[in-house]
Amino acid sequence: MRRIFVFLILSLFALSVSGQDVPAAFDLVNYGVRIEPDKRLIVVLAALELASQKDASGAEQKLINTPLSTKGTEFRTRLLAEGFLKDNVAQDVELRRRITAFVAQYKRSRPHATDAELIAPFISMAYTLTPVPDLNDPVITNDLPGPLLDVLDFAPLVREFYRKSSIGTRLDEYVKEYRSDSDAVLRPSAREMVSDLLDYLHTRPRLTYAEKVVTQTQKAGSKSSIQKIETRENERRFFLVPEKLAAKQTVNFLNIRDDYYVILPPDTDLSFSEVRRAFLQFVIDPLVLGNSREMTAIRTWAKPMLDEKRKSDPTITPDVFLAVTRSLVAATDVRQAEFARVRIATQIAREKIGTLKDDAEKRRLADELEQYKRSLADESTLRLYEDFEKGSVLSFYFAEQLKGIEDSGFDIGSSLREMLVSFDPAKENDRVAASADARKRALAAREERKGKPDTRIITAENPVTAGLLDVQNLINAKNYAKANVDLRNLLAKYPKEPRIYFNIGRVAGLEAVLIQDAEAQARKLLEAKNAYVEVLKNATPTTDRALLSLTFVALGRIYEHNNDNAYALKLYEEAIKLDDVRGGGFGEALAAKQRLLKPQP
Repeated sequence: MRRIFVFLILSLFALSVSGQDVPAAFDLVNYGVRIEPDKRLIVVLAALELASQKDASGAEQKLINTPLSTKGTEFRTRLLAEGFLKDNVAQDVELRRRITAFVAQYKRSRPHATDAELIAPFISMAYTLTPVPDLNDPVITNDLPGPLLDVLDFAPLVREFYRKSSIGTRLDEYVKEYRSDSDAVLRPSAREMVSDLLDYLHTRPRLTYAEKVVTQTQKAGSKSSIQKIETRENERRFFLVPEKLAAKQTVNFLNIRDDYYVILPPDTDLSFSEVRRAFLQFVIDPLVLGNSREMTAIRTWAKPMLDEKRKSDPTITPDVFLAVTRSLVAATDVRQAEFARVRIATQIAREKIGTLKDDAEKRRLADELEQYKRSLADESTLRLYEDFEKGSVLSFYFAEQLKGIEDSGFDIGSSLREMLVSFDPAKENDRVAASADARKRALAAREERKGKPDTRIITAENPVTAGLLDVQNLINAKNYAKANVDLRNLLAKYPKEPRIYFNIGRVAGLEAVLIQDAEAQARKLLEAKNAYVEVLKNATPTTDRALLSLTFVALGRIYEHNNDNAYALKLYEEAIKLDDVRGGGFGEALAAKQRLLKPQP
């Protein structure tokens, strides 16, 4: 029983460093998000790895040598060394020759494409095939895009590769590895991304879509039929697909009916990646579709604008519906990033001002904060303009509209109709011209940052947070000894900071799980308990309630582990009193209380 409670403690210690991050209990599936490798994709990309030719010196060179992450490179090396093909040398040589011939011809037809661009259609092709082991072609191909049709003839080679090689016997092993790698960085950063974006929009994704389908029912005893319209509920899902053979720093995005797929390396941090916009599209698409009748004024204004832009860039969509969706996605991405940075900078500045006694220093810090806010606003304006030039012609408009819901708490779903009907074409015509000065300042600031890549705005940098982020990386790498040293050094500089004590407790708890000796484990749990007590001792009225909530639950777990259920119950009740604060331990405390109060058989 004691060992079981140690593992219960571990579930609590998964909290990230800020004390406000998304808890491990945040279930992505509840928001339509799944992190799942795809066996079809693994097989297709593995087959591409066999394409190689000899250079002038006679050395074998890969035709497509996609730049991979460190783990991806290691996987590729092992993949090729494992000898996928059976011991039939003739089959080996012949299949490699045909794969090489196909890839070589395809590559010659696209002389200026990068390796990452070359494999993108093959990734799309993988999602047209049926699951392994069949990997059959799609039934309907006439509606597939041109780039995908160009590589669809590679599918028979993929099937032959699967049959003749041993990859089928290793797929479960690879999928397990992919999942394990994803849990270190991809999954926690996905939770943070989803939470941050949905909190900003004050909404939840729509996970079903009602589709009206015409059906024919035969009349009994008659050759005639009755036509009916049925409503079918389709599930909507957002897949993050970890793939070691996907190019590093590259995101491939596919939208297949109600499913959205993002293919990326499993060690990708989503904090500032293009995945944000892919997820926003998943959230926003049904909202715009549900309000499509309210776009009359927007359609009249946007259609000529899009037609004009297509003269210089034919890749821009002429579809007003897509332009509206992409504009709202772009505006949300830009505004949320600025809103979050301003909020953090303001909070840090207030804390610093509270410690200053000199009025001049206070004014200097306040001026620095305002300057930082202006620089963020300028950068946002420039980003909106860049999206505008790419066809998101309503990016400025939606960015202005979003300011109204940032602090109001209104759901974007209930606010979108008003946004659409409030569109004023006359006002919108002046947007780009009015942004000229801000864009000029932002461009100058970008150039300055290029010369000083390490320069940071002092106001926005919290040294404790920065130090704890570094500690989190050590925890992710299971380097608990170094994490302990860094935490103690940080504590020496900031001896009253509750977050440092909380993380000392976390690390001690993680170490306790690895200890087999009961006495040594007890000493480590005592160390964790003492650290959590210090969190409560050093708490102030401004201390994050989520941090306090999690601290009470952590202490409760330890007392419960030590069979002091009465005191553990009191601690859980303290966490419950703090209410269901975001990122806190309310759910864990409530479940623990119910468990302790349940009559024992």
